[in-house]
Amino acid sequence: MTAKKAETKKAETRETENPKQDPKDTSNRIKDPKDWTTGSEPMTGAQASYLKTLAEQAKDEDAYDPDLDKAEASQRIDALRKETGKA
Repeated sequence: MTAKKAETKKAETRETENPKQDPKDTSNRIKDPKDWTTGSEPMTGAQASYLKTLAEQAKDEDAYDPDLDKAEASQRIDALRKETGKA
């Protein structure tokens, strides 16, 4: 095999193995928050900020609870996004 053919074959292999074009590994897909390994940790600052904003937009002061964990915050954010039409 010539060097040019080898380089062409190598380039073709790289193109077909691009995970962004053909993802074979689906283990990093979106998971249900109840299945998160870090779901019981306190919600992140970004989650708290977004949740507070959504609660204000939904005019639902009780929707924001600073003691939520990551999984609970994610579920509440999803519900408020649907309620406010942001989903």
